[in-house]
Amino acid sequence: MSRALTSALAAVGRFNDAHPWSHNDAYAALVLHHARRVRAAGGTEALDVGCGTGNLVRRLASVFPAVTGIEADVPTAELARRTTEGLANVRILNEPFDASHRNRYDLITFVAVLHHLPLHATLEKVRELLRPGGRLVVVGLSRESPADLPWSVASLILNPVVGVVVHPRRARETPQQMTAPVAMAAESFEEIARTAERVLPGAQLRRALFWRYTLAWTALPA
Repeated sequence: MSRALTSALAAVGRFNDAHPWSHNDAYAALVLHHARRVRAAGGTEALDVGCGTGNLVRRLASVFPAVTGIEADVPTAELARRTTEGLANVRILNEPFDASHRNRYDLITFVAVLHHLPLHATLEKVRELLRPGGRLVVVGLSRESPADLPWSVASLILNPVVGVVVHPRRARETPQQMTAPVAMAAESFEEIARTAERVLPGAQLRRALFWRYTLAWTALPA
């Protein structure tokens, strides 16, 4: 990453601290679009991996009869339990992804989480956990590469605009849904795409705004 881009991203970070909004929320509609399609096809159970404070879990609970959120960070998992305690169709587990049971889910989601986990092993585990016809949806982060530059520039321009619209007054503290632990991505988009093609043939990956990419894959019917 160039020094200029690093400085620009730092400036964006400072501005986002003052006018916070979750870049992941920009993709909630996309995730819910996939969720509704899976539900319309008969799916009943969803798993949100690294569910954070439960923001997406609450939305998925309006679509699926049963939703599980798993969160490895203990304080964050406890907060997710508190924010979802009124939802009878939700359970929050404090456990790693590879502890989940086999072949149980019709939808599995990773939102800004996959880069925290070993890529190849995690995608293989997804393949085991999805029921035939089930769907994986990822909103992910990747390591910047030269091919990402147009998306980064567009994101740098749009980010403060959205921040002012969503949170026009300067924030005094970070919103709860933005307090989960974070990490830098190790793999580039190209590396992620190659691994996904090996493990999940036919997976659809696209670069996206706000330093994200999207991945969707449907398990073959039985």
